[in-house]
Amino acid sequence: MTIKNFLIEYDSINSSNTFTNGDVINGRIIVENSKEVKIQSLVFIAKGKARVSWHEHHGHHGQHQNHRKSHYWADEKYYEVKHHILREARQDGTEIIGPGRHVFPFTFRIPDKRIPSSFKSPIGKIVHKLTAELHQSMKLTKTAKVHFDFVSKADMDIPNLLDPQYGCKDKNFKVFGSGSVSLDVHTNKMGYRQGETLQVTAEIKNNASRSVKPKFELYEKISFFAQGRRRLSTNKILKEKAEAVEASSGSKTVTKTITIPRELPASILNCSIIKREYRLKVILDIKYAQDPEIKLPIIVLPKISGEKQPTANAGFESFGGANYPAWSNTPQQAAHAFVDPPPPYGAYPMYPSRPDYKS
Repeated sequence: MTIKNFLIEYDSINSSNTFTNGDVINGRIIVENSKEVKIQSLVFIAKGKARVSWHEHHGHHGQHQNHRKSHYWADEKYYEVKHHILREARQDGTEIIGPGRHVFPFTFRIPDKRIPSSFKSPIGKIVHKLTAELHQSMKLTKTAKVHFDFVSKADMDIPNLLDPQYGCKDKNFKVFGSGSVSLDVHTNKMGYRQGETLQVTAEIKNNASRSVKPKFELYEKISFFAQGRRRLSTNKILKEKAEAVEASSGSKTVTKTITIPRELPASILNCSIIKREYRLKVILDIKYAQDPEIKLPIIVLPKISGEKQPTANAGFESFGGANYPAWSNTPQQAAHAFVDPPPPYGAYPMYPSRPDYKS
């Protein structure tokens, strides 16, 4: 094999190896060849995109029933930037590189506009990707690629982001008891940073003949949209309980402080085909009756790179199923712009690609 190694790598700019709007990514394409090689072109591509895809079964299962499977999908592209590193330098349309290890640096700036954060699930993903393509005459194109983790800047222009949230519900009993219960819930705002504490106040009026127990749940709600359909998944993040409010005890105020987990991924509200939202649900647990509940929206804002994280309070029960990986496969738009030379290679760790080409 003439070309022994072909890869693309980039330099991280912080300890979390994330990038955000306006950041500059420096990196290099590396070609190692054992003898002289003719190249038509060497191309750098930065791409950001989202895709969702799922199947739904329609009709009844059975030997004599109609049954069909529908496929729903949608794509959304945020940016695609191409730059020719080498191209047709000679009259015959080729460039010759001698044997050895060749390094071709690249630099581009991520645009400072609304681009959704990286995200990955079995149904949908938002991917930000760097690709190198090596084109040779009469040979298959060789490709190397690497994903980078993009975290969108916090959108502080969301309506009511810092406004108090409120919900109320009344319930009258007719069957297994008598009286009424009312629930009023307040939070001081809707938007919280990762690791920040959320204070929720529940005003409970229990004029019923049974006790009620308040419960608090934070859960994740992910929606996928394609061709007029929606696919929804929910996941409980944490729950809290409070002491019961005894029967016919009148009014009682219950206050709970809940910490937004530091590792909880930020809300995604700026993608039209994938949304990650959070809800705070307050439930009154009443035996032998339908439990009244109130849901309030919670927006989780990404931390600012380099800022000190809020101190997390212990005391919530975390669900084992809420195991959040590093969402690393998200396409995001990058506009190509040449800026300052790359920093020294030793400044930050390098993240190479895996070779992905056919010999």
